Amino acid sequence: MKKPPLPITFLLLFGTSIFLVQHPVRAQDKIIKVDGTTQDAKILSVSGASVQVQVGTGMIGVPLASISQVIMAPPADLATAVAAYEAKDYARALPPVKSIAEKYRGLPTDWAKQAASLLGDIYVAQNDLPKAEAAYQDFLRAYPGKGSLQTDVGLARVAFSKKDYAAARQKLDPIKTQAMAFKSVSPEVAAVYSKAFYLLGQVEEAQGDLPASLQDYLRTVTWFYNDRSSVAAAQERADSLRKEHNIAVP
Repeated sequence: MKKPPLPITFLLLFGTSIFLVQHPVRAQDKIIKVDGTTQDAKILSVSGASVQVQVGTGMIGVPLASISQVIMAPPADLATAVAAYEAKDYARALPPVKSIAEKYRGLPTDWAKQAASLLGDIYVAQNDLPKAEAAYQDFLRAYPGKGSLQTDVGLARVAFSKKDYAAARQKLDPIKTQAMAFKSVSPEVAAVYSKAFYLLGQVEEAQGDLPASLQDYLRTVTWFYNDRSSVAAAQERADSLRKEHNIAVP
């Protein structure tokens, strides 16, 4: 059995008393290769097409193309940044999200993808649409194939902010068709569907189709409730439509 790492002990002196404070050494990250082999190493960052890792006292680059999965705890400030975003404190959320997204873009972990996608969402919320569009395109380049769904929703958000509802629906309608056909999906995909249905509800509301808008808001709340920000906003709009317009689901 592999022994756990020994703790690092610090001596803290207060007056004439000495206190021993133990901090556990951070467990090493794990890289799972495409060929099935694994590598334990401290991940430092992503640079170009390689993951920079520390092995012993040295640093090497591991090609992203050779990696199928990475097991690594998210940076501590990501949770704080997400909470700030959900509280609509975008100025506070932006710096850590931008830092994490740029440092780890392309790393195959859910939290790295979340940061890269959230960066575009924050720019949209700040109405900085050129930066938002660039961030979504960066996401797609970092996660080709798997990133197309998130990118399409992001670009639909940009189009909606520009009041180009036709362009937004061009991105969202195929996603709605896909989601209605496959309701049992991974949490990652369900979170994207959550954003898509909320955004589609906004588009339909802006176009005056209130019954359809209510229906899609409720799909966010009851079917694809993995994105908390979208669920809270969809519930608020659904309640408002019912109260102000006496709308019922068709």
